[in-house]
Amino acid sequence: MKKRGQKRIKKRVLIPVVLLVASVLLMAASIYIDGFADWHREHLYPALTGSIGRLSGMAPVSVAEIGLYLLALLLVFGCLYVILSVIHRAWNRYRTKKTAVVLLWIGSVLAFLYVINCGINYRSTSFAEQSGIVPRDYTVEELRKVCLELTQDVQETEPSVSRGSGGELLFTTDAGKNAVRAMQELGEEFPELKGYYPEPKKLLFPAFLSIQSLTGIYSPFTVEANYNSDMTAYNIPFTMCHELSHLKGFMQEQEANFIGWLACSRLDVPEFRYSAALSGWLYASNQLWNYDQASYEEMYGMLPENARKDLQDNDAFWSSYEGKIAEVSNQINDAYLKSNGQENGVKSYDKMVDMLVVYLLDHA
Repeated sequence: MKKRGQKRIKKRVLIPVVLLVASVLLMAASIYIDGFADWHREHLYPALTGSIGRLSGMAPVSVAEIGLYLLALLLVFGCLYVILSVIHRAWNRYRTKKTAVVLLWIGSVLAFLYVINCGINYRSTSFAEQSGIVPRDYTVEELRKVCLELTQDVQETEPSVSRGSGGELLFTTDAGKNAVRAMQELGEEFPELKGYYPEPKKLLFPAFLSIQSLTGIYSPFTVEANYNSDMTAYNIPFTMCHELSHLKGFMQEQEANFIGWLACSRLDVPEFRYSAALSGWLYASNQLWNYDQASYEEMYGMLPENARKDLQDNDAFWSSYEGKIAEVSNQINDAYLKSNGQENGVKSYDKMVDMLVVYLLDHA
């Protein structure tokens, strides 16, 4: 009986080990074989997003969020079980091995899903190269010109949005469906963005993202775009489209930001256009502040009062979550991005300004 049980465990270990080896080989192929990552994104990844994404999209809540909570519980109880089994030594040795096998299965499946739904795509051709919107050097005067254009966009779009009694931005139509439509319409101009998109989902406990200073997150394990519904509302459309862009294999954060801005700016929905205008203004004007603070102050003063209040509310919201957890989360995210070839780490988000300036000056 004992030998038969050990053979059973060896057979059960074989598949997760194969998955781990496959994960390593696929990542190596994406790094060292030219064109492999592009081939994967063009041929295999759409099938994965279309199948896994549709399946998880049937759930009214974030499958990734529920799975995270269940996994945390499982790991806690699994570790406790192993510790207790070790204490009891041989009496429970076989069950200890079974628990370890279960944990190995979970780890290998998650690693494999990460690689095929996310990791490989970090090495594919960038959206900038595919679209021709390639960043270039620009002058402070050109940056100032773009900031002025975005200031005017805020002036034009803010009066058209609906607000509550407290001045908060209201969504008059389904934001999730509009985000999908925004990305699909953008795909008509940029073929690399064509295809299926699941509706982005808000978390049941958005504070989970807030304490990490995150506006949203893409889950490669369930192919879901999740967003933080607690943050200042003008961020939501921009964040939804940002996360959805990852479902087309564009993992660089500056590109996801730019795609999110572009999708929102084209849609015929007032709150989406306003989200693009104010989000774009914030990124670009923060860059302008580094070179021309007088122009920054001038343009800030040109913003509608409600837009300035939205920015103030945004600052207050994120300030309320500042602390050690947010700091550690930021460091982890920075290390994660750098390990995947984004040498600017968390500063990559701000680099969307380089694409924004080029687009508004040379392509719009």
